[in-house]
Amino acid sequence: MPTSVILADDHAMVRQSLKVLLEREGFLVLGEAVDGKEAVRLAHSVSPDVAVMDISMPLFNGLDAALELSRTSKTKVILLTQHDEKQYVTHALRSGVKGYVLKRQAANDLVQAIREVCRGQVYLSPGVARAVVEGYSDPAQVNKALSVRERQVLQLIAESKSTKQIATLLGVSVKTVESHRTKLMQKLDIHEVAGLARYAIRHGIVQV
Repeated sequence: MPTSVILADDHAMVRQSLKVLLEREGFLVLGEAVDGKEAVRLAHSVSPDVAVMDISMPLFNGLDAALELSRTSKTKVILLTQHDEKQYVTHALRSGVKGYVLKRQAANDLVQAIREVCRGQVYLSPGVARAVVEGYSDPAQVNKALSVRERQVLQLIAESKSTKQIATLLGVSVKTVESHRTKLMQKLDIHEVAGLARYAIRHGIVQV
């Protein structure tokens, strides 16, 4: 039985290129998703061995989708991303990600990453291992660590969603969203909504 995979990226050309690559190597691509929410639903529906996802996606980024899948399914997540900064790598591993592959090295690394995570290993593209060590030893990153819900709220704020829209999307009250926004501002020492949006863009939580 071939290893089954789903792909999640908001760029159709990226998904198509990955599908061609993986099918050529004998993997079974069960489906594609354009954002993190759809990726989680798809994974629960078809139960793939592996989900290959970008970090920066609308509504629900790859880090939060990975954490959700690590809690609710046996699907192993590999992030395929352009980001090699330490905050992304360490957040990914803390979110239950089993593989971290840089897009510029995808053709060489992704197939190996899938095979290794299916054997129970953790795979990191060459060049990101040092970021892991630096990230875990940097107390500033720990102090600024956001909860899953805080990251979700931050992403939706940066996507210009209103407080009411965020509450509806997350299934919580408006008051709860306001509380999360206040905590975000305190943690990040940012005191305006526009500043939160700039922070999310600068740190790759959303793309422009």
